[in-house]
Amino acid sequence: MARQQTPETPQDINELVKVRRDKMQAFIDKGIEPFGRKYSVTHHAQDILANFDALEEKTVHIAGRLTAIRGHGKASFAVLADITGDIQVYFKLDVLGEDQYANFRLLDIGDIIGIEGTVFKTHRGETTVKVTGFSIEAKSLRPLPEKFHGLKDVETRYRQRYLDLIVNPDVKRTFICRTKIIQAVRRFLDSRNFLEVETPVMNSIAGGANARPFITHHNALDMDMYLRIATELYLKRLIVGGLERVYEIGRIFRNEGVDNRHNPEFTSVETYQSFADYNEVMDMTEALIAKVAEDVLGTTSITYQGAEIDLSSIRRVTMADVVKEATGKDFSSVTAIEQARSFAEELKVPYEQHHGIGEIMYQIFDEKVEETLIAPTFVTQYPTAVSPLSKRNKENPDFVDRFELFICGRELANGFSELNDPIDQKKRFVDQQNQREHGDDEAHMMDEDFITALEYGLAPTGGLGIGIDRLVMLLTDSPSIRDVILFPHMKTKPSEQ
Repeated sequence: MARQQTPETPQDINELVKVRRDKMQAFIDKGIEPFGRKYSVTHHAQDILANFDALEEKTVHIAGRLTAIRGHGKASFAVLADITGDIQVYFKLDVLGEDQYANFRLLDIGDIIGIEGTVFKTHRGETTVKVTGFSIEAKSLRPLPEKFHGLKDVETRYRQRYLDLIVNPDVKRTFICRTKIIQAVRRFLDSRNFLEVETPVMNSIAGGANARPFITHHNALDMDMYLRIATELYLKRLIVGGLERVYEIGRIFRNEGVDNRHNPEFTSVETYQSFADYNEVMDMTEALIAKVAEDVLGTTSITYQGAEIDLSSIRRVTMADVVKEATGKDFSSVTAIEQARSFAEELKVPYEQHHGIGEIMYQIFDEKVEETLIAPTFVTQYPTAVSPLSKRNKENPDFVDRFELFICGRELANGFSELNDPIDQKKRFVDQQNQREHGDDEAHMMDEDFITALEYGLAPTGGLGIGIDRLVMLLTDSPSIRDVILFPHMKTKPSEQ
């Protein structure tokens, strides 16, 4: 198919825009609206391609965007794209008549049209719709980028996602898959009697995670507020209130850096289940990941950026053990801070003077171990100092009953037995305040109302958080988080300032 070439300069673009506007005016002069109001679609491209035998010589009504046009004589072929894919369409003078065929000549690549036609196969065996009538539904006044090389600039793709979706079918498939993944997560949780709820996006206290918040101002209340960095503390209030199983899928905001795994605005799902512990939550997480993969992809065996991954079985290992495996440093017998510092210095891992043994082990894990965890791995038994909302381990109170799931060197999920002792929780918040005073602006704030809620009684509870964007990255083999967020934030161009 002949394809329109991408204009090279603003002047070229302006000239092509003028030509398209002239064609729009030609439609108007003929009494034809260049921007439609409604079109009744009976079939999509994939419906016709998959069911040719049943539809051969039948009349169909399809609609979509013209992505290619070939032929300028008495007959022309074109490609029409809709949400399901592409289909060839055939315009013929002696079928349409002179007036309609003249209207066809006013069409450009990028125009959105509705087509009535009959289904047939060409001599080359390609399923095609022979056009018996068509209507212009939206005149495209700007030329599209050339499909194969006009929109590979990453920044342009992210800034103008609508163009990315038009010219890159794989991108469209990724975001359709994203929706299916979220639907599958919902189905899984609904089938286990979890209740989907909604909690505030603006909070008076930023809590539930270690993160730097965005700050806004509530004019009516004349108070500063924080965009939520997690949904955890409100969801656990609902468990206190007797809603035994709850979850929320929603946007989270963290005023932090941007890289291929982090975006300041992202989506998570958090679940809380009364009378469960972190072992039960681990079991559920493993089942959820496998079920979503099976529902969306039809398999639990996937490839991510060249790595073969089996999602049907997830290894479980303590943090101390996995640190020893990766670095040779055995923290299980460390009792003196000097030895922990020596380990960090030998491995060239930075730490703060106020860090304890557990925090130093965590720093080593974060710097040296996390990226090595390619096969699905639950890392358990986190230091209490870095887990202010988790329940202490019964045998060793320096650790908590917590896990994180890592796949391909990236954290995908975080879960634990929730701390339901209000006295211990308040002490942990005080410790977090001390860390803030030492310059850690990601440490937790004191949340007195949450303490009050715990004083009324929080049943033993297992909690889970999964990064939806990272799950989509994994299941769509996408290298960057921006590839799975429809409209990632971009730095303002100088011309836009």
